[in-house]
Amino acid sequence: MPTDQSELLRAIHDAHGPALLRFALRLTGDYTFAQDVVQEALLRAWKRPAILEQSDESARAWLFTVVRNIIIDDRRSARHAREILTDNLPDSGIPDRTDAMLDAWVLSDALASLSIEHRTAVVSAYYLGQSVAEIARLNDLPEGTVKSRLHYALRAMRIALQERGVTQ
Repeated sequence: MPTDQSELLRAIHDAHGPALLRFALRLTGDYTFAQDVVQEALLRAWKRPAILEQSDESARAWLFTVVRNIIIDDRRSARHAREILTDNLPDSGIPDRTDAMLDAWVLSDALASLSIEHRTAVVSAYYLGQSVAEIARLNDLPEGTVKSRLHYALRAMRIALQERGVTQ
């Protein structure tokens, strides 16, 4: 676009922009949408250089008509017919804890399938956070035995969970 058309568009915006915005705001009641409408009208004027070269009154009348038509077209659109504006957002609801409860139930069931020695080792190490040395000292066992029990307990847990369809 030649520089003189840019200057004409800027002059038209400066001369008519505030009035167009007030007009669009009065018709829509939505400031953001009114700004979009004015911008679209000025874009259409930019695409039609003949409009920019008309007299100031003719360009103003054309711009007001374009603003009104853009708003009418929007109000007739399917988007507008289905869109509901509200300041109240719907409740986000409460988080669904069903998955966590099912996981806990399956793990509890798998743990119950272990021998008491293996279950004690797993619960002490993974739920109570005790080290191998602490488990060995509390149960009066050698550390190697505790490590062995943990190894075989985890293998048994994997099998138990596979039987329940949790892992592959």
